[in-house]
Amino acid sequence: MSTVVIITSIVVAVMAVATALFIGRGRARGGHRMRKRFGLEYDRAVARHDGDTEAAERELGERVQRHGSLKEHPLPPEARERYLVLWARIQERFVDSPQEAAAEADALLARLAEDRGFPGGERFEEQLDALSVHHAGQVHGYRRVHLAVRGEAGTEETRDALVEARDLFDELVARRPDDSERRRHSLDGSPDGSYDNRGHAPRVRGRPDTKG
Repeated sequence: MSTVVIITSIVVAVMAVATALFIGRGRARGGHRMRKRFGLEYDRAVARHDGDTEAAERELGERVQRHGSLKEHPLPPEARERYLVLWARIQERFVDSPQEAAAEADALLARLAEDRGFPGGERFEEQLDALSVHHAGQVHGYRRVHLAVRGEAGTEETRDALVEARDLFDELVARRPDDSERRRHSLDGSPDGSYDNRGHAPRVRGRPDTKG
């Protein structure tokens, strides 16, 4: 074999290894970005694909393509206040009727998400996929509440799900920087209740909170 052929073979082999390493590093960076963006949703996707990270990342990438350009609609102040009152009633109702409270929370979150511009609650999986692209850290509680409504959780699990779902509720109902007015509103009827600096509602006073 001539020296030229040997050198050519070596160069081709080196280029093939370099290309493989480059592709591998690119996939690793992409996977890291996906994991950072989706958090627990990334782990769920990997588990659903039996540990196949490439398939999981492909699925998550398709979610981003479908829903990444979605623009969330602003929530009018009166609608925000209505949702805050409704959530407070759900928290109070949980003490005596946890299953009914979970069903109400599930329906309220679906309606609130739709009002913010996400797919309707009748398409739960699509709505959840869209929410995961924009609120990945908060969708798990909503999923847990939805499963609890289907009878797949006990009372304590339902309580924990409702507590976790509050995070998504707060995200969707939060006061935005372009709101022109700070409104005061007490969920338990007392005159001194007010929103915090993100527009989140105070916890219900005088009744056991679902986080208590």
